[in-house]
Amino acid sequence: MVRLTYLLVFVILSLLTLPAEGSFRFSQNSPEISGFSEILYGPKFGTDTTKHSRYNALEQRLQLKTSVYPEFSDLLADWMAELAFRGDFTIDQYFSSKTGFELRELNLSFTPQNWVDLKIGRQVFTWGTGDYLFINDLFPKDYVSFYIGRHDEYLKKPSDGMKFSLYHQKVNFDLILIPFFEPNTLFSGDRLSFFDSFRGGISGRDSDRHLVEPARTLSNMEYSARFFRNFSSLETALYLFRGFDKMPRGYLNEANRDLFYPRLNVYGLSLRGPFLGGISNFEFGYYDSPQDSSGDNRLIENSKAKYLFGYAKDLGNDLSWGAQYFYEQTLDYDEYRRALLPSDFRWDQFRHLTTLRLTKLLFEQTLRLNLFAFFSPSDRDGYLRPSVSYDFSDRTNITVGANLAWGEDDYTEFGQMENNKNVFFRVRYSF
Repeated sequence: MVRLTYLLVFVILSLLTLPAEGSFRFSQNSPEISGFSEILYGPKFGTDTTKHSRYNALEQRLQLKTSVYPEFSDLLADWMAELAFRGDFTIDQYFSSKTGFELRELNLSFTPQNWVDLKIGRQVFTWGTGDYLFINDLFPKDYVSFYIGRHDEYLKKPSDGMKFSLYHQKVNFDLILIPFFEPNTLFSGDRLSFFDSFRGGISGRDSDRHLVEPARTLSNMEYSARFFRNFSSLETALYLFRGFDKMPRGYLNEANRDLFYPRLNVYGLSLRGPFLGGISNFEFGYYDSPQDSSGDNRLIENSKAKYLFGYAKDLGNDLSWGAQYFYEQTLDYDEYRRALLPSDFRWDQFRHLTTLRLTKLLFEQTLRLNLFAFFSPSDRDGYLRPSVSYDFSDRTNITVGANLAWGEDDYTEFGQMENNKNVFFRVRYSF
């Protein structure tokens, strides 16, 4: 756990030791604790060289969460504050019943005035308009959780940072500071096989690549900003990001099989509003690669332009659908091609990706049928994610689903996941 969280824990413990009748106290003596317990099992039917050939998920999880509301006196009497905690205790039988704990949330929120919010500590950041597709959401993701069948909430990873929000009639503003880099959780070969460019094919536990993260210095602090405003029913936003790519897209040392996370600047915008009886959205992002500004460094990914168009509509009778079209263009492509060696892989200049979501609710909305499909005509690959979820009661839910990826080439996003096909079963009891 990084130093910022340790500092926050120290501050919270210090506050807890203050006299109850002093300048600070909690508004409730016994905060309510809620959460859930869950079992996940994900048998697989692909063949690869991961740790287990019969399944890629077998775990038990207990999540606890609570909030307390500090009250201040004297000069801070009008401040509204919340201290939030959420953590997961796990037993992962995939790794010989390994026990673990993940701190998902530990933060202190302040509202000094109704036009200012401040939240500091461990939290999950998110914004943008995409459904499973992200352009201006440059916060870390956990793609291992996504492909083995954990709940969607685990696709978003928590970060230690601060969010500062200002609200005004003309424009609203969010500023997020993340002092220490947090990468995406990627396939390592233990649980999920993947395309290893050093080996030129699919690798499992035989992969020996190394991922080198940026140094934990203040000069490497990441900044994300958003300006947003509604014009009638149209939601608009501008985005700025300065930090690092969350994917290791740079080759630091080919002989030592070292990959690194290049610096990245992103400038984007989004629109969302009603259209033809449904909701339409558009998002754009210009990905500036400052370490390869001319595009002729074969070891670092070029700058890119990314576009997303989406539309969703409720068809009535608890049936809804949504579709998206994602377009990505590599810039300075001629310079990139001239810099390649004969032995290098050559990535395409353009990528097209479409998605479709269908959702149907039955039996007084206790049964949920869902299908999410990805298909890329340029990569010639795809991914199906069907699921059925049933609420036996307000507390008990069972979900059955599958992760079905395929592709003509093993180096594309979904083609590399073909050997990781699985079904998954989740049983959750909430309290």
